[in-house]
Amino acid sequence: MKFNWRNTENDPKTLKKFLNGHGISHRMYKTVKTDGQINVNGQAINDATRLKVGDIVEVVLPDEQPDPGVAVSEQPIKVMYEDDNWLVVDKPAGLTVVPGPANREDTLVNRIKYHLVSEQATNLVPHIITRLDRFTSGVVLVAKHRLANSLANEMLAQKTLHKEYAAVVSGSGLEEHSVIDKPIAKDPDGYGQLISDTGKPSRTEYWVEREFNDRTLVRVVLHTGRTHQIRVHFAAIGHPLLGDELYQGSMNLGIERQALHAASLEFKDPFSKEQLHFKSQLPADILKVID
Repeated sequence: MKFNWRNTENDPKTLKKFLNGHGISHRMYKTVKTDGQINVNGQAINDATRLKVGDIVEVVLPDEQPDPGVAVSEQPIKVMYEDDNWLVVDKPAGLTVVPGPANREDTLVNRIKYHLVSEQATNLVPHIITRLDRFTSGVVLVAKHRLANSLANEMLAQKTLHKEYAAVVSGSGLEEHSVIDKPIAKDPDGYGQLISDTGKPSRTEYWVEREFNDRTLVRVVLHTGRTHQIRVHFAAIGHPLLGDELYQGSMNLGIERQALHAASLEFKDPFSKEQLHFKSQLPADILKVID
């Protein structure tokens, strides 16, 4: 893939520093120098050369070859949006996102690989940006090449990639709006996570959307990104998610998986500069428990 940028600043920058400001990390720079191409005004130049106002920098990224160890699955994916840089998918509950020991043949990554192969794409390594648990449904953002991946990770670090979740938690009586601020650590004796003074700082903000006698629909925004964060935090305040067996959520209220859905995703596209917004409707099993 080919990208072009014009230097508009009077302050001279070295080529490496300029490209770093456009998402080309030190590691990616070395890869491009070895296997791709970098030109300024159509000519190759020395790394230390300082750019002048008006210089056009061109980067040709090498194609990302597929990992032969990652199988191709012909099962369908629900594409919400796609362009040369991004793929946005609506993931169903029950589908694992990345291959692992328990499933190497039919995960979201395996399905996306087939999708890319079918498109005759030149980059065949999907970069998952917003990973979800197996039994969490909803919006997943995928970067289609290494530069998009780098820029997406910058958005995550700068908190300019905005995600909202919908969850159905047990019980009622929650504050209309609150923040759960409790540190989370890995449970040394089990698969899950737990609240611990030695854990990493973790903040979950929520708003009550609908309240019932024995359950509450909440809208959730994460201010940190810990494993199982929403599930752990609501369990910690005595309102575990319906269907969340791992964190003692009720298993007899009409849903057989944690009632958690990645409902929306919004960000300013660093390539087009457009504001992109995607919304996934609540799936049938969650709708059933809030009717």
